[in-house]
Amino acid sequence: MFFLKQNENERQQYENYLSLIWALSNLFSDSDTPYLYYRVAEKIFCRSFNAEDLSRWDVSADAKKLQLWIWLKTFWIWNEKTFQKVAEFNSDRPLYINLEPLKLIEKISELRNARIEFTQNLHSLNSSIYHCVIREGGKFKIYEENMDKINIQNIHWLKINNSSIVFFDWIHEYSFLLSKSTLTKRFITKNILHEFDVKILDDPLSKLWFLLEQNNKTYNNRIKDTIYLPLYWKNHEVWTKSWLNQWNAGGRLRNSNEVYIPVPADIHNNYPNFFPSKDVSFNLKLPDWDIMQSKLCQDWSKALMSYSNRELWKRILRDVLNLKEWELLTYDRLQIIGIDSVKIDKIDDLNFEINFSKIWSYERFKSKFQW
Repeated sequence: MFFLKQNENERQQYENYLSLIWALSNLFSDSDTPYLYYRVAEKIFCRSFNAEDLSRWDVSADAKKLQLWIWLKTFWIWNEKTFQKVAEFNSDRPLYINLEPLKLIEKISELRNARIEFTQNLHSLNSSIYHCVIREGGKFKIYEENMDKINIQNIHWLKINNSSIVFFDWIHEYSFLLSKSTLTKRFITKNILHEFDVKILDDPLSKLWFLLEQNNKTYNNRIKDTIYLPLYWKNHEVWTKSWLNQWNAGGRLRNSNEVYIPVPADIHNNYPNFFPSKDVSFNLKLPDWDIMQSKLCQDWSKALMSYSNRELWKRILRDVLNLKEWELLTYDRLQIIGIDSVKIDKIDDLNFEINFSKIWSYERFKSKFQW
């Protein structure tokens, strides 16, 4: 597991940060059970253990360190065998809603496993765990376990009612909540790695106001701006002879990795200074921290390409999307993985970061403007 392998100073810092946040519990509740918002838990974990924060990316992971993928969870201890959410499939309802129970669970498991593989390939990960911060009256406990793909061949003893389907794969017990399109997994949390008591401040507002007056500084965000780019055309169609299927276009012999990401005119109209000018090289950092020289090309700067057009896209098509050479990318494939857009963060004029983004991200981004 992860926690016990970290050095003592990092573990102590983690405990101190958690204690600090939980001391503010009276801002949110009168209970003696410490309150911890999950996004705060993610930030504390990454800062304490010098892990990369993946929470702002639309992938099935919260953090990574080296080649370990870490899914962070926080919940109340209940009876040491509680079900907790591990995935949502709202956007995938058309793929399974009319299936009989066993086929439905197999489809959900297929989607879950595909997203795990996608994240592992995207970030070059070779193992994964759940790191759980479990809350109890006046204390918290640390628990960890491996995160496994669902063993579809061994799914059995389905328990079916109007609201859920419970199943077991000889490794873990799961429950799929039909109305919420949510997959939960039972966590049996008896083997606690570490625990400590937490003190809660009686008047946290006064303490916070004092700190604000003493340290009124402006936070300088390293990300200057963000846009989203679609991997599809209207009606969620992936063109068969352009964009990520550019290799399939006619006119000349093409390489199987010859593709690009479209930059719609609306992006240029609303973000005219986001990218450098056409054919000006800039750094594009991938999710696994590799940096590719990239540029805008074609008429009206409508294409985002790597400087060697095949280098970046071989990584995306083969290693991340798992497409074979000469295999067309379809929207169905994107939907199974749960992504249909990319997110571009601008660090400065010549440095950018790219990551995949979940379904409808580009549409929600567009809806903020009257395009």
